[in-house]
Amino acid sequence: MKINKILISQPRPAVVEKSPFYALSQKHKLQVDYVPLIKVVGVSSKEFRSQRVDILSHTAVIFTSRTTIDSFFRLCEESRVTVPETMKYICTTEAIALYLQKYIVYRKRKISFADGSFKGLIELIVKHKDEKFMLALSEPHKPELPETLSTLKINFTPAILARTVAADVDGVDIKSYDMLLLYSPWDIMTIVEKFGTESLPVIATFGEGTLRKAIESGIEVRANAPTPEAPSLAKAVDIFCAKVAKGEDVPPVQIEEDSTKEEFIRNQQSKLAKKSRSRAKAV
Repeated sequence: MKINKILISQPRPAVVEKSPFYALSQKHKLQVDYVPLIKVVGVSSKEFRSQRVDILSHTAVIFTSRTTIDSFFRLCEESRVTVPETMKYICTTEAIALYLQKYIVYRKRKISFADGSFKGLIELIVKHKDEKFMLALSEPHKPELPETLSTLKINFTPAILARTVAADVDGVDIKSYDMLLLYSPWDIMTIVEKFGTESLPVIATFGEGTLRKAIESGIEVRANAPTPEAPSLAKAVDIFCAKVAKGEDVPPVQIEEDSTKEEFIRNQQSKLAKKSRSRAKAV
């Protein structure tokens, strides 16, 4: 097996030379093509109104992507809703938080961001537990976040602001690639729908959800990130290519269950319960 040509299911970077995959391509003499397999589109005003979500009845919005930010402010403009300056914003990463500058004046007192991890986001939301949250979602989405917020009895309203749909890939010759780098469960869904699961190139995935969807679909995954050894997909592919070059056999990646997640949620429940008891005593 020799990896010569890879497809990355992401938009082409503005400056290719700054991408970690550029260094990877130079090191292993790879041809790298960027071909998005999915696209995210904002819902229409009519679709949003059908959800009966009153934006102004909320005091904070939770954003997990830039697309939902664009859709949120577009829907506000189309609905003639003026978002109050007191509205708070909770974001999964600093990059998403900074993207809010496109629409509002950036002030740390009303914009907070986590470290990109699920646990970091939950801890941040718990710190602001007295807010009434609007959870901005794309459809389809992983149920993990809304289910956890419900378990913690956080006051929130889920709102579908965008939808993920398959991109036009009819002109893509999938068999001409030696490896596919897939970043979301919906990338997997597009591959299965358009190309099936037989005779696929080597598959590399990013994120537990993508890995899980691939395995559930009957697709073997040979490289995955993030892991302690490979925090990025570029690093995971680097390790894989190095092993292949040495003639090593690389076994399929297996799902490792996170036994700490349930314990983490129980700890957050305990913290909320203690705060509630403290307030009751104060009253």
